[in-house]
Amino acid sequence: MSAVAASSEHPRHGLILGRYRPIRPLGAGGSASVWLATDEVDGREVALKIVPREGRAAERAEREARAVARLAHPNCARVYAIARDHDHVYVVYEYIPGRTFREALRTHALRDSEVVEAAAQVLDALGHAHAKGIVHRDVKPANVVLRDGERVDARLLDFGLAQIEDATSITGHGDVPGTLAYISPERLDGAEATWAADVWSVGVVLWEGLAGRHPFLTSSASEMAERIERGAPPLAEERPDLPRRLVQAVDRALAADPRERPRPADLARELRGAVSRRREERRPHQRTLGRRHLVDRAAHGVGAAAFGWLALHTFPFLPASFTLPVALLAGLVAFARPRLGLALALAVPVLPLGDVSSGLAVVYGVCAAGWLALQWRDAERGLAFVAGPFLALAGALALVPLLALRSHGAARRALTAAVAALTGIAYAGLEGRALPFTGQPAPRGLGIDGSGDPTAVAGALERFLVGHASILAVVCVLAAAAAAAPLVARLGLRAAVAFAAALPATAAIGPLVIGDSGVELLPLVGSSLVVGLAVVAGPLVERARSARARAAVEELQEPSSLAAGLTVEDPSLEGVWGSASGSREAIL
Repeated sequence: MSAVAASSEHPRHGLILGRYRPIRPLGAGGSASVWLATDEVDGREVALKIVPREGRAAERAEREARAVARLAHPNCARVYAIARDHDHVYVVYEYIPGRTFREALRTHALRDSEVVEAAAQVLDALGHAHAKGIVHRDVKPANVVLRDGERVDARLLDFGLAQIEDATSITGHGDVPGTLAYISPERLDGAEATWAADVWSVGVVLWEGLAGRHPFLTSSASEMAERIERGAPPLAEERPDLPRRLVQAVDRALAADPRERPRPADLARELRGAVSRRREERRPHQRTLGRRHLVDRAAHGVGAAAFGWLALHTFPFLPASFTLPVALLAGLVAFARPRLGLALALAVPVLPLGDVSSGLAVVYGVCAAGWLALQWRDAERGLAFVAGPFLALAGALALVPLLALRSHGAARRALTAAVAALTGIAYAGLEGRALPFTGQPAPRGLGIDGSGDPTAVAGALERFLVGHASILAVVCVLAAAAAAAPLVARLGLRAAVAFAAALPATAAIGPLVIGDSGVELLPLVGSSLVVGLAVVAGPLVERARSARARAAVEELQEPSSLAAGLTVEDPSLEGVWGSASGSREAIL
């Protein structure tokens, strides 16, 4: 068994170093593995890096810990402790829940402004490191983590190849440590790494993130090095729609002469100044959009069309021949411009509702405006709740947490599930069907028709919910399940299984706690079980991915597989390149 495979297994049962309890693997590479662990002493989650002591890996890990220990910057991951025993070196890092910049780029999940802000934060971290005498030498998307949250929060990781002032080098004379796709031309020619080399790497990351492709990507290492030497194409050729100041800043970062590149702090300031915060920048050209992004757009368009059709079908206001064209128009606009499409779809019911009750139209308008504001940054998922009425017709309204799983943030997920459930209940009532969850007949009227008083309308709706407390209890349980599901999945398989077991029971017991036994348990429990199983699937898929990743890492240990490691999907060539001669020819 290779060192990688060995280090990727569960390190041991019980505690490591008497205080760290491993929970699940976060990744593996080279000869090291990183685990999510609980610090039993401080009660916090940490990232525990485990490195075998043989070879250079342990020295690199200790070097990384010493480098990071010098840093005190919000965009640098913190090191809490470093320790060793007879077999391993252990480095305890701050645990940062999120995804790597590489993962975000692959899924086209970032807007232009977010790409720029993440790069600016990396530059802030590098400026701090350079002031401490540390040159990173391996800046790339895989070494940047974007913390989960509403705002961009980038953390620079992996200082294992860093060049540190007053420290002994871990590489031989002429060796070029780092990742080929992000190494500057002067370093390939044998020059020593300086702050300008790190700026070059950030320039490559920016070019890649804004253009939707890597500027030097090719299947041949030697050809890639030649392209690096020639320099990146002007970013304006790929993205003529970007502000001139922004493309000029990126081009300066990729200047062939390192003396012409701006300092990290200056470049960060230029980037932030070049991006308008008042408008949404367009994503790269349609040909660079990933399949997942197109699926999101298509689903959003279908949701807008469905919502428009439901509104005009349920509350006839326009001639019947207008219903389908208006719905299709809303869908097309939502696909092309997600935010505009969300606003248009939400606006469609206003006039039909006003024909029933002007007070109801006002109440809906206020709610729709609030929903639009909440979903503005996540517009492509802002109409997921539209599936609620269709689930209600199928008797599976308890599946609404699944609609919200891809929404960003616990609050958005909870509200999406709640709105989907309430929309499904409202539609069932308007169609004269039995109310979901209880099977009770729908009320014949709430006293809303013709009312021009928004306060009276809101009061009537409130009385309906209070009078059907069991329905409200189930909605709250489903909203809580939607909010918690992704968080539970990250805790691992055991937590997901416990969640899957507890959710059906909680959904069934909730109405009983408030003294209402009228809930139809079988469909509720069955649907909740499906939601729980979907949550369990997350850790299982993650385990399968980790296994494939470990197998790929083992393959890369074979000399014959080195060239295969450089593919269109993975432009990185990891490790230390070159020999003692230091020339580009020797490096390749």
